[in-house]
Amino acid sequence: MIKKLSDKDKKDWESFVKSNEKIYNKDLSEKINFNKKIQTKKIDLHGYSLENANKTITEYIKRCFYENIKRLVVITGKGLRSNTQNDPYVSKDLSILKNSVPEFIKSNLDLMKFIKEIKIADEEDGGSGAFIIYLKNFKE
Repeated sequence: MIKKLSDKDKKDWESFVKSNEKIYNKDLSEKINFNKKIQTKKIDLHGYSLENANKTITEYIKRCFYENIKRLVVITGKGLRSNTQNDPYVSKDLSILKNSVPEFIKSNLDLMKFIKEIKIADEEDGGSGAFIIYLKNFKE
Protein backbone atom coordinates (compact mmCIF):
# COMPACT_ATOMS: atom_id res chain seq x y z
CA MET A 1 0.00 0.00 0.00
CA ILE A 2 1.63 3.21 -1.18
CA LYS A 3 0.27 6.52 0.02
CA LYS A 4 1.15 9.75 -1.73
CA LEU A 5 1.86 12.94 0.15
CA SER A 6 -0.58 15.72 -0.41
CA ASP A 7 0.62 19.09 -1.64
CA LYS A 8 -0.29 20.60 1.73
CA ASP A 9 1.87 18.01 3.57
CA LYS A 10 4.79 18.76 1.24
CA LYS A 11 4.46 22.51 1.82
CA ASP A 12 4.21 22.04 5.59
CA TRP A 13 7.33 19.86 5.57
CA GLU A 14 9.32 22.30 3.45
CA SER A 15 8.37 25.24 5.65
CA PHE A 16 9.33 23.28 8.78
CA VAL A 17 12.72 22.30 7.35
CA LYS A 18 13.46 25.92 6.40
CA SER A 19 12.47 27.26 9.81
CA ASN A 20 14.50 27.01 13.04
CA GLU A 21 11.54 25.57 14.90
CA LYS A 22 12.23 22.63 17.20
CA ILE A 23 9.89 19.73 17.79
CA TYR A 24 8.88 19.27 21.42
CA ASN A 25 9.91 15.83 22.61
CA LYS A 26 7.37 14.79 25.23
CA ASP A 27 9.42 11.71 26.14
CA LEU A 28 12.32 13.83 27.35
CA SER A 29 10.26 16.37 29.28
CA GLU A 30 10.59 14.49 32.59
CA LYS A 31 13.99 12.97 31.96
CA ILE A 32 17.44 14.27 32.72
CA ASN A 33 19.05 16.65 30.27
CA PHE A 34 22.07 14.59 29.18
CA ASN A 35 23.98 17.66 28.02
CA LYS A 36 24.06 18.89 31.59
CA LYS A 37 25.83 16.86 34.27
CA ILE A 38 23.45 15.98 37.07
CA GLN A 39 24.60 17.01 40.53
CA THR A 40 25.50 13.88 42.46
CA LYS A 41 26.72 13.26 45.99
CA LYS A 42 27.88 10.01 47.59
CA ILE A 43 27.66 8.76 51.13
CA ASP A 44 29.32 5.59 52.42
CA LEU A 45 27.57 3.90 55.35
CA HIS A 46 30.08 1.06 55.83
CA GLY A 47 30.60 0.41 59.53
CA TYR A 48 27.52 2.33 60.71
CA SER A 49 25.08 0.74 63.10
CA LEU A 50 21.54 0.54 61.76
CA GLU A 51 20.37 3.30 64.09
CA ASN A 52 23.24 5.63 63.13
CA ALA A 53 22.82 4.84 59.43
CA ASN A 54 19.11 5.72 59.52
CA LYS A 55 19.76 8.95 61.42
CA THR A 56 22.62 9.92 59.10
CA ILE A 57 20.71 9.19 55.89
CA THR A 58 17.70 11.18 57.12
CA GLU A 59 19.82 14.29 57.71
CA TYR A 60 21.77 13.73 54.49
CA ILE A 61 18.68 13.46 52.27
CA LYS A 62 17.18 16.63 53.72
CA ARG A 63 20.43 18.60 53.41
CA CYS A 64 20.99 17.48 49.82
CA PHE A 65 17.39 18.31 48.89
CA TYR A 66 17.77 21.88 50.14
CA GLU A 67 21.13 22.16 48.34
CA ASN A 68 19.27 21.15 45.16
CA ILE A 69 21.31 17.96 44.65
CA LYS A 70 19.43 15.67 42.27
CA ARG A 71 21.11 12.28 42.72
CA LEU A 72 22.51 10.51 45.77
CA VAL A 73 24.62 7.38 45.69
CA VAL A 74 24.24 5.57 49.01
CA ILE A 75 26.88 2.89 49.58
CA THR A 76 25.81 0.33 52.16
CA GLY A 77 27.99 -2.63 51.24
CA LYS A 78 26.69 -6.10 50.48
CA GLY A 79 26.67 -7.29 54.07
CA LEU A 80 29.16 -10.08 53.41
CA ARG A 81 31.34 -9.19 56.40
CA SER A 82 28.54 -8.20 58.73
CA ASN A 83 29.02 -9.26 62.36
CA THR A 84 25.32 -10.11 62.61
CA GLN A 85 25.84 -13.47 60.90
CA ASN A 86 27.09 -14.95 64.18
CA ASP A 87 24.27 -13.50 66.29
CA PRO A 88 21.31 -15.93 66.53
CA TYR A 89 18.98 -13.16 67.77
CA VAL A 90 19.42 -10.94 64.72
CA SER A 91 18.08 -11.71 61.25
CA LYS A 92 20.97 -11.66 58.80
CA ASP A 93 18.65 -10.64 55.95
CA LEU A 94 16.98 -7.69 57.65
CA SER A 95 19.74 -6.29 59.83
CA ILE A 96 22.25 -5.45 57.13
CA LEU A 97 22.20 -1.90 55.84
CA LYS A 98 21.77 -3.03 52.24
CA ASN A 99 18.13 -3.98 52.91
CA SER A 100 17.26 -2.02 56.03
CA VAL A 101 18.22 1.51 54.98
CA PRO A 102 16.14 1.59 51.77
CA GLU A 103 13.18 0.09 53.65
CA PHE A 104 13.57 2.71 56.39
CA ILE A 105 13.52 5.48 53.77
CA LYS A 106 10.50 4.05 51.91
CA SER A 107 8.52 3.71 55.13
CA ASN A 108 9.33 7.27 56.27
CA LEU A 109 6.62 9.50 54.76
CA ASP A 110 8.50 12.70 55.67
CA LEU A 111 11.58 11.55 53.73
CA MET A 112 9.57 10.32 50.76
CA LYS A 113 8.31 13.89 50.23
CA PHE A 114 11.83 14.74 49.03
CA ILE A 115 12.35 11.65 46.87
CA LYS A 116 11.37 11.01 43.28
CA GLU A 117 12.80 7.49 42.93
CA ILE A 118 14.97 4.89 44.68
CA LYS A 119 16.71 2.17 42.69
CA ILE A 120 19.60 -0.28 42.90
CA ALA A 121 22.88 1.23 41.70
CA ASP A 122 24.53 0.34 38.41
CA GLU A 123 27.86 -1.49 38.61
CA GLU A 124 29.89 1.72 38.20
CA ASP A 125 28.12 3.22 41.23
CA GLY A 126 28.51 0.20 43.51
CA GLY A 127 26.15 -2.42 42.13
CA SER A 128 24.21 -4.44 44.67
CA GLY A 129 26.19 -2.85 47.52
CA ALA A 130 24.65 0.57 46.84
CA PHE A 131 21.44 2.27 45.80
CA ILE A 132 20.55 5.53 44.08
CA ILE A 133 18.12 8.16 45.34
CA TYR A 134 16.76 10.71 42.87
CA LEU A 135 15.54 13.80 44.70
CA LYS A 136 12.70 16.07 43.69
CA ASN A 137 13.33 19.69 42.74
CA PHE A 138 13.63 22.15 45.60
CA LYS A 139 11.35 25.12 45.01
CA GLU A 140 12.15 28.07 47.21
